[in-house]
Amino acid sequence: MDIKNNILETIGNTPLIRLNSVTRHLPCTVVAKVDYFNPGNSIKDRMALKMVEVAEEEGRLKPGGTIIEGTSGNTGMGLALAAIVKGYKCIFVTTDKQSKEKADILKAVGAEVIVCPTNVLPEDPRSYYSVAARLAREIPNSVHMNQYDNLANRQAHYESTGPEIWRQTDGRITHLVCTAGTGGTITGTAMYLKEKNPNIQVWAIDVYGSLLTKYYRTGEIDMNEVHPYISEGFGEDFVPKNYDMQYIDHFEQVTDKDGAVMARRLAKEEGLFCGYSAGSCLQGLLQLKDRLKKDDLVVCILHDHGSRYVGKVYNDQWMMERGFLEVKTFRDIVGARRNNKLISVTADQTVNDAVALMQKYDIEQIPVLAEQELIGSVSENGLFNKLFTNPNLRESSIASVLERPLPVVPFDTPVERLSTLITREQGAVLSKDEAGNMHIITKYDLLQSLAR
Repeated sequence: MDIKNNILETIGNTPLIRLNSVTRHLPCTVVAKVDYFNPGNSIKDRMALKMVEVAEEEGRLKPGGTIIEGTSGNTGMGLALAAIVKGYKCIFVTTDKQSKEKADILKAVGAEVIVCPTNVLPEDPRSYYSVAARLAREIPNSVHMNQYDNLANRQAHYESTGPEIWRQTDGRITHLVCTAGTGGTITGTAMYLKEKNPNIQVWAIDVYGSLLTKYYRTGEIDMNEVHPYISEGFGEDFVPKNYDMQYIDHFEQVTDKDGAVMARRLAKEEGLFCGYSAGSCLQGLLQLKDRLKKDDLVVCILHDHGSRYVGKVYNDQWMMERGFLEVKTFRDIVGARRNNKLISVTADQTVNDAVALMQKYDIEQIPVLAEQELIGSVSENGLFNKLFTNPNLRESSIASVLERPLPVVPFDTPVERLSTLITREQGAVLSKDEAGNMHIITKYDLLQSLAR
């Protein structure tokens, strides 16, 4: 029988998957090392277990001890899995930049999570680096794993990720492309692969706002390079000890927007629901396409799963607020119409008034207002049914045939969301612009917007 003794035995041996759509314009074969197949849904499971094992071997981590780490979420998950199996407690320190899903997942596996501000220097006592180090000094029988400077990080990839890629490609790999964060994945994997074939090109993908690219090119730690960025899981404002730049052949920087947009493309075009860094990794490769040849075999490392980014990269509103997503919204539909005047009635007008307006403007839905506030609606279908059974209603007030109010949404609501709100029973949606003016969108408006 093939039965694993515990969850830790499922770490590693993740698949290589050929990319077919997002790389179709490249001259070579591109495959993805999809490490969200690890039990903690990220490549960090590999190094987390290795750091724990080394700490145990060295006698730093003792039975009943506490694991402390500064993490963007994925390393914490790997450490938590190891802690569950081995009987340790966990305290993780993260930043307020990270997605809420990451913190919630860490809590779900029994860890205590402390959130620190992002935009402070590493040496600031409030930074998540400093808080993690302080807690390790204050809490008895605890170990600060320090994935940035702990060389067990890169050793894990030298022992597992590198050999797996070499074996899976029959040694034909020509390029390794990987986002650069702690340095463990790219350095450890590159160390193994270049031992096998020193001609393999290793390309590190960085983000604007990180100092790693300039450090690689000049050897200078320039804090003027550092500024806030939105990308998660890679880029640094210092140089972790896991880096050995001699194993890296090129650094390429990618914008926050391009990385996020490409992550969404990977999901929609390849069926790979990955994290932010995966999109940045592929975007960086596309920026370097002129360096590729027909017979190249490129391996891109996709670190983690998209479930940790559903409130960010995979949320249309979040993307639009940052200017990352260009989609049609309520605002766009209203702006494209010639007549923006809202046709409305009040509750004390007659049913005849409403019918006349419907005929004059060829509309099916009319909101009912009281002192510019929405109190209900009338519809062509609703009036037809009522008048057919009682023709005398024509002289009655609209209050007697009032239907429920139409939905009101923000002015920048995407068209996709609007289409779910407009139903047979409710054939329109309302919104207010910044000046407080009310606008309406109907099924006809949505159809017109799709035709443009």
